[in-house]
Amino acid sequence: EVNSNAPKDYWDYENISISWGNQDRYEVIKKIGRGKYSEVFEGMDVTTDQKVVIKVLKPVKKNKIKREIKILQNLQGGPNVIKLLDIVRDPSSKTPSLIFEYVNNTDFKVLYPQFTDFDIKYYLYEVLIALDYCHSKGVMH
Repeated sequence: EVNSNAPKDYWDYENISISWGNQDRYEVIKKIGRGKYSEVFEGMDVTTDQKVVIKVLKPVKKNKIKREIKILQNLQGGPNVIKLLDIVRDPSSKTPSLIFEYVNNTDFKVLYPQFTDFDIKYYLYEVLIALDYCHSKGVMH
């Protein structure tokens, strides 16, 4: 319903025009994670000395990358939604990277065993708030 009532540029990720930032603005500090489609690093914005998270995307179809970027842009400003700060790509390899705000955290393997029932209910509630927001924006997860 949401997407059918929204203007075409809201949901048409295939025709998104990406404004690429300057990759040289960011420096990798250390690897902090990986997934099927990316590797994730703690980084630094060298122009502001601000910590960031750099998600380097593995080679996949262009439309998959465009879709992820469009969804992230559409969700910006929502409750419990990480901020997408920039989109960059390596000039020679064309490998894209997403630059996110850095959120200080504790490794889940350390954190979870310490959770009380209240903690579990609190964090689950916060996840559901974000999920409800995603659904309200026409994004199913």
